[in-house]
Amino acid sequence: MRKIILIIAFFFSSLGIAQNNSKSLLWKISENGLSKPSYIYGTIHITCDATLPQKVKTALDKTEQLCLELDMDDPNMQSEMMTMFMMKDGLTMRKLVSEEDFKIVDAFLTSNLGFSAEMINTMKPFMITAMLYPKMLNCEMQSVETELMKIASEQKEDVIGLETIKFQMDVFDQIPYQDQMNELVKTAKSDLKRDKNEINEMFALYKTEDIEAIFNFSKKSDNVITSKFGEIMLDNRNQNWISKIGNIAKIKPTFFGVGAAHLGGEMGVINLLIKAGYSVEPVLK
Repeated sequence: MRKIILIIAFFFSSLGIAQNNSKSLLWKISENGLSKPSYIYGTIHITCDATLPQKVKTALDKTEQLCLELDMDDPNMQSEMMTMFMMKDGLTMRKLVSEEDFKIVDAFLTSNLGFSAEMINTMKPFMITAMLYPKMLNCEMQSVETELMKIASEQKEDVIGLETIKFQMDVFDQIPYQDQMNELVKTAKSDLKRDKNEINEMFALYKTEDIEAIFNFSKKSDNVITSKFGEIMLDNRNQNWISKIGNIAKIKPTFFGVGAAHLGGEMGVINLLIKAGYSVEPVLK
């Protein structure tokens, strides 16, 4: 169960843009009241190779704590998340689709997860999609966040979060259950082919370290949870993070790790930090 919880947690990715064309997932944050630089790194929540580049390890050595989207070290994370698995207002998956589509989803989940749709009929569809992530890979699933946490543990540094579990779950509750269910039906009907193709494209993009291309890819995704609800999933959260990043970095130099799709774009974290008065430079090596 803890593995499933971690998978779901990982699920929860102007002028400055014109001037920053460098391709890098790692950026140095300085000035504007910071006594020492902090760093922000674009992560990928699921991957086949979570090996950290040397420049990331160097930045981790220069900082004194790790800040992720969530505090993945929180011992209460699993129990807290489990209380938020179910849909509200008595909704079920069966009520959201035709009988024919429900049977397709049922057979698909039985084959891939080992239990029927009837058994998890009240669960939020995006939670079920997150449980399917390992099946979308042709390898054992790895996570950049897990690798960052290993180093933080070795260095005996604190791990903190920009958001709480409740906040992230509330974000996903803003996405209609019907849209969530429609995506699960598409996944079932394609027998994961659509999702596998999109993940492989994202893997290739991630290797280029081109944060603008990664952001644009998310906007054009066939999955409407990513493309249709970008303001909820990315923009609003990015804006909420800026003051938090500044306050945390002023206390001690911090290594921030957030989904790579949050970095690029006009409302991306890099541009918003620049607008807030920070010096933000790409770390190329």
